[in-house]
Amino acid sequence: MKDLFYYQDSMIKEFKADVVRTGVEEDDRPYFVLSNTAFYPTGGGQPHDTGYINDIRVTDVEKVENEIRHYVEGDVPSSLNGIVTGKLDWDRRFDHMQQHCGQHILSATFVELFDFATVSFHLGSEIVTIDLNTEHVTDEQLALVEKRANEIIIENRTIETKWVIKDELSQYPLRKDVTVDEDIRLVIIPDYDYNGCGGTHPTSTGQVSLLKIMGTEKMKKNTRVSFVCGNRVLKQLDMRKRVLSEVARNLSVPEEEAAGALQKVMKDAKATEKALGEAQDALLVYEARDLATNSENNVAAASFVNRSVQTLQKLGRAIVSENNNLIALLVSENDGKLQFVASKGTNVVFSMKEVSSKVLPLINGKGGGNESTVQGGGEKILSAESLLAEMKNIVS
Repeated sequence: MKDLFYYQDSMIKEFKADVVRTGVEEDDRPYFVLSNTAFYPTGGGQPHDTGYINDIRVTDVEKVENEIRHYVEGDVPSSLNGIVTGKLDWDRRFDHMQQHCGQHILSATFVELFDFATVSFHLGSEIVTIDLNTEHVTDEQLALVEKRANEIIIENRTIETKWVIKDELSQYPLRKDVTVDEDIRLVIIPDYDYNGCGGTHPTSTGQVSLLKIMGTEKMKKNTRVSFVCGNRVLKQLDMRKRVLSEVARNLSVPEEEAAGALQKVMKDAKATEKALGEAQDALLVYEARDLATNSENNVAAASFVNRSVQTLQKLGRAIVSENNNLIALLVSENDGKLQFVASKGTNVVFSMKEVSSKVLPLINGKGGGNESTVQGGGEKILSAESLLAEMKNIVS
């Protein structure tokens, strides 16, 4: 393990090695096995490298049993043998090293300041997360941790790696227990963090550049902390700058006033929505009075287009409130489907459940309700007017 190129020199971008063998997985993925490699295989929370072997694209790298397989695009030339040249996608590798090293620093800082241990780590394509063994982390704690982590980065401390045997572990103040008995590799930030790790890291903390905590969320009894390091901070800043500029432009205010202006717009929108709702309810009352006045044989019936079930329910209640002897039958066609409501006044003995039980099969529908009010919806097998006529027949 310690002789692998990515452990000998994590900054290596290009290398030469012999082709040991080629093969094809059961899922038809062709691969190379080389005498040595700088391609890091997926493991320890760090994603695999990509790049090229000669001019063949490497898309995935995995350790299978005791060999590292380089999965490639297309077919592997049968004539390919001898020495080949491997070249890493360096931007991807360096990004992974920045994020992984930043995670070590951040996890060590949570332990140093608040004794919060990291129980899991995920290096995603956009965001990195760690889960802490605590249910609560305050904004003040996050600010202190971020400040301290960036101090360690700015100090540009040398990052050391060391291979040890199990009996030597007691010599180091490890942040967490090592889970392997052989090929034990320590990643050390002197006088700050000592951790067993098989991943790749830059040679100094300064190469992490910057660390920014993006937020937290509750994960059962743990807290998940999202963060980014290095070039990802610039990408996040660029995205947020573009969004903020667009919001400020639409609100016609300077960027520093955008938050307050947006809050005012939202407050005004809620007030407008409330006033509109009250106006709609008032109109429903007038509409209900009109339908109640023009009812026939104590049945007020009407069909509509694009009226929600909630609106039909309000209208039905308003109608029977006008006259306790009325039955309200309402149907609406919405997006090619039919929905209905049937309500009765307190003086009506007939159960509205009988309406829904007979109407729903006609439209392959589903519904619910009680003796006083039912509602349902289904396919537009017949017109809204025809369904309304069926409902009238049931209550007549």
